[in-house]
Amino acid sequence: MNCQKLFQDFNSSKFVVYTSLLIFSILFALRLDQTIMISWWLIFTPLWIWKFLVIFGALIGIIVWIFNPEYRLSESSYTHFKSMLISLSLQLLLLMFELLVCDKLESDRHFWTLTFIPLISISLLSVAVSIWSLKNERDFELELFCSVNILQFIFIALRLDRFIIWSWVVVFVPLWILLCLAIIGVLYALIFAVILFHTPEVSLEQRKASFYTAIAYILIVLPLLIFFVLLSSKLDSKEFRINNVINNGNGNGGGHFYNTGLLSDPSSSSNQYGTFNMIHIYSHIQQQQQNSAQNTDDNVVTIGTNVVDQLQQQPSTIQVK
Repeated sequence: MNCQKLFQDFNSSKFVVYTSLLIFSILFALRLDQTIMISWWLIFTPLWIWKFLVIFGALIGIIVWIFNPEYRLSESSYTHFKSMLISLSLQLLLLMFELLVCDKLESDRHFWTLTFIPLISISLLSVAVSIWSLKNERDFELELFCSVNILQFIFIALRLDRFIIWSWVVVFVPLWILLCLAIIGVLYALIFAVILFHTPEVSLEQRKASFYTAIAYILIVLPLLIFFVLLSSKLDSKEFRINNVINNGNGNGGGHFYNTGLLSDPSSSSNQYGTFNMIHIYSHIQQQQQNSAQNTDDNVVTIGTNVVDQLQQQPSTIQVK
């Protein structure tokens, strides 16, 4: 095996990003299922490592730029430096979002809408950054992803704080649209690969490249589609279950509650209503206590009345000596 040929197109930055996201996704899923019970700050450790490497690399780049004035005379070097600063600013905003999410999961002291403000800011900035990157022939994968999902981020934040009470399937409508467009792109790549495969004028390398591209698109889009379908089904089914528990818990169908996060089953003894299962207020508790006190008073009055009736019904006997 020729290792040099294997790693000649190796992208170290993408490797760090994808590895960090993979490890974080596994830890995050295990923590949500309570398979592991560690602090959320430890769960986010892969993301902290990613951001540390980004900031450290940017500081080194700034120092090199300052101590080498000849780089400023080159237009390409200036474009690279500006791209680095733009990427650093977006990464810092993303770090702020991750810190707010982690603090929200640990303490639940602020709204999800406040937590998503840095991410929404990234999406707004990413529109301009994507246009600039397109003009200067720069990569803009993260910027493109954030710019096309700005509406989705707003919907998720409002839904978590229950400012809107739509079904999660409806909340994910912007994602469904994007995934449908992605599926169309996958079909186009697949058809294009088949056409090239049956075209004798095309070289073997081009056929392999188109085939590998189609396979890569399929392996990316289909798992994402399955993930979001399962996620929306999971969230909607859990909320439906919780509403039934709350409405039927006292047999009266009442009970108002406020929910500020992803839901978990309140009947679980291990659930302490933290992080994603924030059921805070049961408005019918005080009413139950009042009803209990009133029933106790009624029972006392009933018992006293029965005793008096029994004494009146007994014949009085007077013994005379």
